[in-house]
Amino acid sequence: MTLRILAIEPYYGGSHQAFLDGWIANSVHTWDTITLPPHSWKWRMRHAAIHAASQIEQLRTTGNKWDIVFCSDMLNLAELKGLQPQFFSEAITVLYFHENQLTYPSQTPREWDHHFVFTNFTSALAADHVWWNSRFNQNAFIENLPAFLQRMPDYQPLLEIDSIAPKSEIHYPPIDVPLNPAVKQNDIPILCWAARWEFDKDPETFFEAIRLLREQGAIFRLSVIGESFQDSPNVFAQAESEFADIIQRWGYQPSRQAYLDTLIETDIFVSTAIHEFFGITAVESIVCGCFPMLPERLAYPEVLELSHCQERGCHFFDGSAEQLAAKLADLIKQHDTGNLWPYDSQLIQDSMCQYRIKRCVQQMDQRLVDYAAM
Repeated sequence: MTLRILAIEPYYGGSHQAFLDGWIANSVHTWDTITLPPHSWKWRMRHAAIHAASQIEQLRTTGNKWDIVFCSDMLNLAELKGLQPQFFSEAITVLYFHENQLTYPSQTPREWDHHFVFTNFTSALAADHVWWNSRFNQNAFIENLPAFLQRMPDYQPLLEIDSIAPKSEIHYPPIDVPLNPAVKQNDIPILCWAARWEFDKDPETFFEAIRLLREQGAIFRLSVIGESFQDSPNVFAQAESEFADIIQRWGYQPSRQAYLDTLIETDIFVSTAIHEFFGITAVESIVCGCFPMLPERLAYPEVLELSHCQERGCHFFDGSAEQLAAKLADLIKQHDTGNLWPYDSQLIQDSMCQYRIKRCVQQMDQRLVDYAAM
């Protein structure tokens, strides 16, 4: 059964774009899209519903009809439904949470930022089906909503929270990485940190751990890649100078292949994130043969299935620079003896196949068919 899907993405860039493009390219369904460029995210959340309503009106004048409307958490779905009531009286809506604004860390929290949490909340209430990119994301949002709503002076909509979980599903974002990466043959191990150059990825902890490693006399190469911004933390410029003699790669990679090449040549992948609702780069690094070293928090234990695979505890640290440095020092010693992995690395690489694009797209395509048949 082939459906017609309208996808609405107000922040068409980064992981949001990769998710949507990958799904559409591999889907059996027919898609139309309404997108906006990936900047000024707060304004996107405020005005995207008005823009989408106008675009829907134009598309409908040429005879377009859709079975499903799929949108991300950057859209105020409740507003859009109010602006196009006749259309949405027939269309099935699926809302996908790449992130949520309730548990997103903020350096300078302000009262008006609460509006974006309410946008997520009302959108979840308005959607027919709610998808999350991890169980951690769903639980973090729903479990923290009561405390947030209790800030209201009166008429707190606490009972409405109970309607979200029954219509929720977990659909992990798919990865598209070639299988069977080349065997690593580095005499000196390469460590890689790959993320947006922003405070919520906690680069300070990473560079402090690297500093401690250097003081201990550890020998390694260093790749620090990712997208930087005008307000990226100053620690990056400082680190580029301090660690210049061991840098393998630095900064934003010019192509998808250059990014994959970085992971393929890396021995140990490190994350220090304090905000991560899934961890696509961590998963891709494992498929590329890296040994992951991750903070034991956020979605990482779920994604690596730590509760079912206790031997994977070796991939986690407590979030501190001191323990990260100690664990990296041990890994570098293990690498030098030719025994980086304490178990068969093929086991964890095989388990990451559940996130591969073909499998995920088949599952998501089928769920849309199920909804249309209800």
